[in-house]
Amino acid sequence: MRSPRGCRKLRHGSGHGHSRGRQLGVHPKWEPATSSMNMPGNYGCSRISGISAMPSMTEFTESRAVSRSISGPRSFFRLPHVPLGEITEFGAVDAVLLGVPIDGATGYRSGARFGPEAVRSASTLARLGSRERALVIDDVLRVVDGGDIQVVPGYHEQTLELIERGVDAVHALGALPVLIGGDHSLAIAELRSAARYYGPLSLVQFDAHRDVLDDYFGVEHLHGTVYRRAVEEGLIDPTSSIQIGMRGSVPRADLVADDLGFTTITSDDAIALGCDELARVITGEVGSNPVAITFDIDFVDPANAPGTGTPEVGGPSSAFALRLLRRLELANVRTISLVEISPPYDTADITAHLGVAVIFELLAMVAAERRAAPTRLPMAPESC
Repeated sequence: MRSPRGCRKLRHGSGHGHSRGRQLGVHPKWEPATSSMNMPGNYGCSRISGISAMPSMTEFTESRAVSRSISGPRSFFRLPHVPLGEITEFGAVDAVLLGVPIDGATGYRSGARFGPEAVRSASTLARLGSRERALVIDDVLRVVDGGDIQVVPGYHEQTLELIERGVDAVHALGALPVLIGGDHSLAIAELRSAARYYGPLSLVQFDAHRDVLDDYFGVEHLHGTVYRRAVEEGLIDPTSSIQIGMRGSVPRADLVADDLGFTTITSDDAIALGCDELARVITGEVGSNPVAITFDIDFVDPANAPGTGTPEVGGPSSAFALRLLRRLELANVRTISLVEISPPYDTADITAHLGVAVIFELLAMVAAERRAAPTRLPMAPESC
């Protein structure tokens, strides 16, 4: 075999040459013909590799904007990553995105603990300009990625306390918490915190399931019980709350849960109403009350969102869901959550990308409302 020009062939088995070749990062049987190849910026035989010099730091920096969607440290929407404890040093913020990697309260398929990372990675492809709302989100809102809330796998009550403290830290800043889960059990901690600042909230719940069971597997705090607990604790006002997208077979307890007072719109009825009318119904139901929006990804048919723990067939398409969110105009949103994305059951990351789109549309709605009334979200009285 001929040696490439500029390199001399080493005898196979030569200990010194073999070691040196590996150190230089070239194939062990080739060695540079001149000592100049050992100078900084040269990698083995440049005629083979095509690399003549190490790129400068300026070149690395200038190319970063192009490559960040496929490489580098991840943050939601490539926004600044600012740990919760450092946000006050960063400056005033309007919204904080927080991952909540839990799935210990699921009843069927787990994996939602990997949801925040999947959504964070998928979101690097997204941009922040909304055609429908004619705005760029970060021109109106100052949004940061606050990282993931620390959780304790296997210790659900402790985990709920940690989530509540993390959400408290966001509300204390006068900012909007946007939680990316994780299973739906995070909602009880989310609402405990929000109600402490704003009083009972009106719930807008996009979900295939009502999550109002009295108990699940004999315990009170799992993802199928969160909104009954929230009503019992006075965290939400069911008479000004609305649940959209319910379908599939249900346990007996769910059939008698109407005593709680929620307005419930089934998946079939939602589709029949259409996006424009449904958006009007939602807005009319919650009025000007402080609002908690939760979007369980199983609201969408599993044909469009397979990566979830409790799939229910026969739901709205992803196109319907996003069109509906674009029609929403809710002026007093105090907390947002996206839950139940389970990447192990996803196909080509389509569920994670849908989750990104859901958060994008909800942030765009908040930005549009802020643009219409450009004042900072008011803090609630401390007595709340």
